[in-house]
Amino acid sequence: MESFLHFVRGPGFLFAFAFMALGLLRQFLLMIWQIARTYSRAGDKSLPYSAIAISSLEWVFPVRKLRDQPVFSLTSIVFHLAVIIVPVFLLGHIELWERGIGLAWPGISNTSADVLTLVAIVTGLALLLQRITAKATRALSRFQDYALPLLITIPFASGYLMMHPAINPFPYTLTFLVHLVSANLLFILVPLTKLSHMALLPGSQLVSELGWHWPRDAGSRVAASLGKEGASV
Repeated sequence: MESFLHFVRGPGFLFAFAFMALGLLRQFLLMIWQIARTYSRAGDKSLPYSAIAISSLEWVFPVRKLRDQPVFSLTSIVFHLAVIIVPVFLLGHIELWERGIGLAWPGISNTSADVLTLVAIVTGLALLLQRITAKATRALSRFQDYALPLLITIPFASGYLMMHPAINPFPYTLTFLVHLVSANLLFILVPLTKLSHMALLPGSQLVSELGWHWPRDAGSRVAASLGKEGASV
C-alpha cells in the first residue's frame, strides 16, 4: 500500500498534472488555429468584438441566467466556485507546491475550506440529481454528464474525511489513496471531457460568431454538394 501511495502522490501526480496541462494547451492552440483559419476564410470579416466580449463575460459569470432557472443556475455557479477555490487555495495544497517548486500564494483558512468542500459535495450531488430528474436535461445528457459531478465530489469527500479523522470510518491511508487517485483521474479527464471548457469557454462566443460568417463561395459549394447548381432559390 505504501509503495503504491508513494507512486500515486509522486510520478502518478506528475504524469496526471502534465497530461492535463499539455492537453488543455493543445485544446487551446487548436481553438486559436481554428479561429484564425475560419476568420481568414470568412466572407464578412467585420465582427462585433464588444458584443462578443460581453457575451463571453456573461458565460464566465452567468448572473443573468439566474432569471431563467434561478435554483439550477445558482447551484451551478456555487459548485464551480467551490471546486476551483478549494484545490487552488487550500493551505495544505499550497504548501505542497511551495515544497515542490518554491511557489506559494495566499490561501483560505481551514474553516473556509471545510465549508466550501461541503458546498462542493452538496451542489455536485444536487446537479447530478437535477440531471436525473429533469426531463429536458436528461434528454440531452450523456454518460459523462452523470459521471463527472459524481467523480468531482470524490476527492472533496475523501479530503474532508482526511481533515476530520474523528468522523472518518475508513483507514487514513485508504482515504488518502482514494483522494489522490480520484484527483489524478480528474486531471487526466479534464482535456478529454467537457471539463476542458475551463480553457475553451472564453473563446466559445467568438467561435460561435465566426460560424455565421460564411466563406464567399459557401453557397455555390453547398449547391454543388447537393447537385443544385443553377437552381433557383
